[in-house]
Amino acid sequence: MKNDRRIGISMRVVQAVGYDEPRDALSQQWASFMAQALPEASWLPIPNLGADGVAAFCAKWALNGVILSGGNDFGHSPIRDATEWALLDWAERIGAPALGVCRGMQLMCQRAGAVLVPVNQHVRTRHILSGERSGEVNSFHAWAPDHCPPSFRPLAHSPDGSLEAIEHVELPWEGWMWHPERETSLDKLDAVRLQRIFK
Repeated sequence: MKNDRRIGISMRVVQAVGYDEPRDALSQQWASFMAQALPEASWLPIPNLGADGVAAFCAKWALNGVILSGGNDFGHSPIRDATEWALLDWAERIGAPALGVCRGMQLMCQRAGAVLVPVNQHVRTRHILSGERSGEVNSFHAWAPDHCPPSFRPLAHSPDGSLEAIEHVELPWEGWMWHPERETSLDKLDAVRLQRIFK
């Protein structure tokens, strides 16, 4: 891997108890995951700046890759929705690699024309994948894309047929409905795919 890879990771929006202010947050599990999966890459959290602040932030910090993290259903936080939508616009414009995790994959699919539909028995469980990406993964989502948009190809499905992983047909982008950072030990299949995306 190149030593100059600089990846920004988007953050969820949370409300601290006792404070009348929204806050950006990133699970501490991401630090351990990135250290194991992409040890030579530099990374930093991206604040929810809204659409207008994204490109300047990415340029200032010389980012050349992005991970859209999970948490917050689409529509829960308009500023996060706008920030991540603009991040994908920025990544597409410069050809930067991108990984969408759970909500991040949902956003990728929505941006490409899919609609989110409710799914059952996908929250706080595990299931087996079928497809190019196989194996067992965690699951924490209540919504899934209704189809794989034409600009992507499917990589994996869950036993009920829900779309679980996608790869862009032209850009170095993938989306995963599971949370790789939440595994107790690094999944080697995830590490290999991540290193290929952010090579």
